[in-house]
Order: sequence, then C-alpha cells, then structure tokens
Amino acid sequence: MEVTKALAALQPLYGKDNVEIVTEDGDRVRGVVRSMKTTQALSAPSVKIERPDGGIVKVLLADITEIIDYNGTATDSPDALPSEE
Repeated sequence: MEVTKALAALQPLYGKDNVEIVTEDGDRVRGVVRSMKTTQALSAPSVKIERPDGGIVKVLLADITEIIDYNGTATDSPDALPSEE
C-alpha cells in the first residue's frame, strides 16, 4: 500500500481500539493506533500499535498491505474497490 494511502486510512483511526494491520510478510497486529510519525528526518513513516497486552509494535507505512477496522466501519485494502450502487 502506498504511504499516502496508508496514512489517509489510518488518520481517522488514531486512538481507536480494535484496529488490525496486516504487513507484506503476513504479520498481523491488532490493537489501538497510538502514534503516527511521518515527518521526522532520517526515519521512515510509521505507525505504532498498542496490543491488548500493553506491548507496542512499530509498523512502517510502506509495509502495510491491509488495514481492518473492527469497530463497524469499512475495511481498507489495496484490492478493495468501492461498490457502485
């Protein structure tokens, strides 16, 4: 997923619980979106997810393939297209 698309999809989920991120290598992280770093020098844009056990996992935005919001809103996937109804 492009960094700009991932950032746009994550911004409304900031601070929300029950969000799952799937990475290119198949890893899944589910928890609360805690921090999004996009403008620090010499660092890649990333998001930090707080797991239910209190652990913090940092995921690079470029590595994200899917963002799933289990709070009752839509799933964002690079292959998903909006329905034309």
